[in-house]
Amino acid sequence: MLRKLYHWTLRLAAHRRAVPALAAVSFAESAFFPVPPDVMLAPMVLARPDRAYVYAAICTLGSVLGGVAGYMIGYFLEPVGLWLLGAMGKADVFAASQATFNEHGVWAVAIGGFTPLPYKVVTIASGIFGFSFPLFILLSVLTRGARFFMVAFVVRTFGPAMLAVVERRLLTFTVIGAALMAAGFAAAALL
Repeated sequence: MLRKLYHWTLRLAAHRRAVPALAAVSFAESAFFPVPPDVMLAPMVLARPDRAYVYAAICTLGSVLGGVAGYMIGYFLEPVGLWLLGAMGKADVFAASQATFNEHGVWAVAIGGFTPLPYKVVTIASGIFGFSFPLFILLSVLTRGARFFMVAFVVRTFGPAMLAVVERRLLTFTVIGAALMAAGFAAAALL
């Protein structure tokens, strides 16, 4: 079923209403949808490299708004949030994440927002644990924006060949990105 959903999302990228679909998929993925918007973003950038950063901005906005929806589900509708986490098979991740949020909430949100980890788990958990909403928004904008603009840049600059390399070495690129982000946060804390 997941593969069918993946291919359906990929076909949306070629549709004449791809831009609203990109916004909708970005929104939904942050709260409950299992397929990341990168699946649409990459082919759309390949088709229209001149609009790469517009598409990345649409992804970012949709994702942050979806993240707010996920946060609100967790905050105001905790039983629904717990049910969604269970339905996604992420109840065990949620149980283990409470200690992480209590100690390292900023890092949990930042890493969840940038990496291929399911962002919806982070958004719902942030609401359930009462993570600072303004900080959640700030981190979401920074990390989701960094992720989608990086995808747009890579695909626009290097084309499909580089995208294949990134997909094969996703963990390496994620670790590099997380290290750069950590260095940026450390530098900002020292200033």
